[in-house]
Amino acid sequence: MEYLYYLANASLTLRVVQHLHNRPQTPVSFITVIHQIDGWVVRIKLRDPVSAQEDGDFRAFCNELGISYEPPMRVQMALWSLEAGQYPVDVMRRYQVAVVSHGSPEKEEIEAFRQQFVRGLGYCPETLA
Repeated sequence: MEYLYYLANASLTLRVVQHLHNRPQTPVSFITVIHQIDGWVVRIKLRDPVSAQEDGDFRAFCNELGISYEPPMRVQMALWSLEAGQYPVDVMRRYQVAVVSHGSPEKEEIEAFRQQFVRGLGYCPETLA
């Protein structure tokens, strides 16, 4: 099973990651987090299927925070490359996307990305709030 969502800002992205960390029974294979100029792409891939109830509950949670996402080909190729085991740095170079995390993301990784980005810009864009 797979979930692919587009979220408006870093806070919402952190909520999804935290939600999954608080539910260790959810069989997460990996989570990919990509930052784009106008928002965040979050892909959650599960190892095993979950019940229809769990699937519905998680979709409802994600739909409250963002929207289901159909990525453009460049982002889709980046997601496939990461799943195939390519290094995030290589994927970033090849597809010109900002891979914040791939695997089992920790809150600290997203926070560190946000702080470095804001420090480089000198202000905090809405998507990093």
